[in-house]
Amino acid sequence: MSSTRSGLPPRERSHKKSTKKNSRKKKKKASGFKIFLRILLTLMIVSALGVGMYVGYLSVTLDQVIEETGTDEKVAPEQSAKVKPLTMLLLGTDYRPETKTHLTDVMMVIAMNPETKSATVVSLPRDTLLELKGYKANKLNHFYPNFLVQEKKTGITAKYEMKTMMSKYFDLNIDYVTVLNFQGFRDIVDSLGGVDINVDADMCYRDRADNTNINLKKGQQHLSGEEALGYVRYRKSNCSPRTKASDDFDRNRRQNEVLHALIDQAKSLDGVLGAGKVIQSVGKNMETDLESKQMKNIISAYWNISKENVAFVPVTGQWKNPYVYINATEFENAKQALKDELAGIRPNADDAEETEPAKAGN
Repeated sequence: MSSTRSGLPPRERSHKKSTKKNSRKKKKKASGFKIFLRILLTLMIVSALGVGMYVGYLSVTLDQVIEETGTDEKVAPEQSAKVKPLTMLLLGTDYRPETKTHLTDVMMVIAMNPETKSATVVSLPRDTLLELKGYKANKLNHFYPNFLVQEKKTGITAKYEMKTMMSKYFDLNIDYVTVLNFQGFRDIVDSLGGVDINVDADMCYRDRADNTNINLKKGQQHLSGEEALGYVRYRKSNCSPRTKASDDFDRNRRQNEVLHALIDQAKSLDGVLGAGKVIQSVGKNMETDLESKQMKNIISAYWNISKENVAFVPVTGQWKNPYVYINATEFENAKQALKDELAGIRPNADDAEETEPAKAGN
């Protein structure tokens, strides 16, 4: 991938040169800084916070993960994340060893500005109907697995296809794309010793096919990785007594809630002790077109970012089975928020309040 970043990047081919180094990298990705889930910026923030507190061992661990996960492309000084605002598409897939599926249940576009030490994160509902010239209309979360199938015929990676499509959709050049799966989310939360969440409702759902067992009670809870995954994924109940169902907007809100909690947890003692495992968990469950050097630049630029400077902008809409028809005004405002972030324009406190979600189905 070119480091000049002028317009859309050149096509990224799925095959790699058959050098020993590249062969090793490919095997690492196949076997294996936010969710984790909907979720790289925050994860990199989490990892970076740990690095700042526990430099020695973590620096070595982080360097190893970065070298194995990032690409070996060069980064021109003027393209460094330390001096240039960047955008990233973050995909959280439902892949777990139990399912081996790749639906993108989390879809975020992140804009980062090194001068303001801030970021804006726009999230879209997974069931969003995407209608875009050149693409067959479909649910947003279906495109990535479809592109994965096409990789074998076209030789163009699904990551590149997603980045190209979402750049057109947002009318914004997206610099990078990162894919993180649900297994990584579970591992990250567990590496931090769990996460404290005020669960907003009773939740009960079981699925023997993939061993899902969500059984949460309303109130303050300390959740394990598996429980936190259930909390952000919960859609409907099949248990007795039945619990209230959730929609895409509830899940987006919960994901943002967990992300903020993870940042707090990373600053705790458990976070310090678990930071090495967090870094390794990210590396094992993440694929990205970020250059290794750029990953280090991002950590250097944003390691001390505060959660107050991470603005979450969820886009809502109206559910009409089987799609979510997103609110056009909210979407335009979200696109402008990303452009403002890149320009160094920060929202006023009143403007930063999240819009009350519209009613939606399951």
